[in-house]
Amino acid sequence: MENLLLERVEYQTETTHFGTWRRYLYPTGVYFAEFKSHSTFLGLPLVHYTCGICPETGKRIVAKGVIGIGRLATGILAIGQASFGVVAVGQLGLGLLLGLGQGSTGWIAIGQLAIGLYFGLGQMATGSIAIGQLGLGKYVLPRWVLESTFGAQKGRILKPSNSSNICYPGSSRNGSP
Repeated sequence: MENLLLERVEYQTETTHFGTWRRYLYPTGVYFAEFKSHSTFLGLPLVHYTCGICPETGKRIVAKGVIGIGRLATGILAIGQASFGVVAVGQLGLGLLLGLGQGSTGWIAIGQLAIGLYFGLGQMATGSIAIGQLGLGKYVLPRWVLESTFGAQKGRILKPSNSSNICYPGSSRNGSP
């Protein structure tokens, strides 16, 4: 296969009312597309979408916009496999306010590994309020409890929670069905 990085790249460009599309189809059939809206806010395009590897650089382009959508995305709303923003949705969602994904962080975090400052919901969750199979926080609804420095017993791992103040669906207050 020839090295396309040394050649001039001719994109198929299409300008619409909302923005501009740049598309490229590699000889192997691999597809690259990028969309940037004409509207901007604080110097960022309102919407920036990327898909595939840029033929000019040989790297993925980070989608940077108010709404960023791509494998790598940043923005106020970032949607991508790895995303960073005020609200981040993705396999790795690093959000300032809300993180949603397999691994997520934020003031509120929801995911398999949820590292929330205020609220965490996930298989392993942290936060002042944490709900998960393993929880760390001040108010915890877990299957297993790891009390933090907020709790009465600092750093002590407890057995499966069956205390009287936790009630699971389908069980009574005393733990019996």
